[in-house]
Amino acid sequence: MKKKPKILIVMSRYNEPRELYESACNELKKRKINFETNVRNIRVNGAFEIPVTIARNINKFDAAIAIGIIIKGETPNFNLISQAITNGIMELSILHKKPIGNAIITCLNFDQAEERKHKGKEAVEAVLDVLDPNANNLKVSKKQAKLYSFIRKLK
Repeated sequence: MKKKPKILIVMSRYNEPRELYESACNELKKRKINFETNVRNIRVNGAFEIPVTIARNINKFDAAIAIGIIIKGETPNFNLISQAITNGIMELSILHKKPIGNAIITCLNFDQAEERKHKGKEAVEAVLDVLDPNANNLKVSKKQAKLYSFIRKLK
């Protein structure tokens, strides 16, 4: 992909996933994606609103990143909400044939959420890899090249 992709970031306000967002933004900046021209941020009340917000805006973008934190409470609501969001994001991605990075983490407590703050970065990496699968594969170390050659010979 020669031109920089247009990316939508939809982030929940609930449980304040600021560090997930920052890790996603840092990765986009590292990849030299301009925030003024190529990235739009939308904040929604909770994680449950993320899929519908992506659906309403997906046609204007090449990809999306969903960011949120869901903490398990004392009711089965956690499982229902998490599954509905995951299914919604996957259906949108397939329907529109556009990658949606899922950085909505499901945790038992805030300590676990803190340990997973890098998931925003990983969502960006996944989306950019789907948009341009050859971009990260161009630079292969000598060790990797030998391994690939060995694997091809086995086939």
